[in-house]
Amino acid sequence: LTRKRDFARVLAFHTQGEVIFWGFENMEPPESETIVNEFARVSGYEPVKSANSYAGYKDWYIQDWRRPGFTVELGKGTNPLPISQFDEIYQKSLGIFLAGLYM
Repeated sequence: LTRKRDFARVLAFHTQGEVIFWGFENMEPPESETIVNEFARVSGYEPVKSANSYAGYKDWYIQDWRRPGFTVELGKGTNPLPISQFDEIYQKSLGIFLAGLYM
């Protein structure tokens, strides 16, 4: 799908940590930092530039496309996360989705 579409950026959503990973081997474009700072502002999640991982979707996307890519880690606790976190996770991730439209 990624190869068939001309995505301006990608967001991968996982569940663990309330952080937003956004860099890969310094291959990310400069606007990535501006975008992740807005995502952090609207969600309260901490931006983390390097995760020392090399197998994620955002890593591949940044490397091959040289465009912004982000992995958003929703919620905290042991997976599966409790349903009691749903409303908070929804509100925080909605802010990220909406910011993705205007950034």
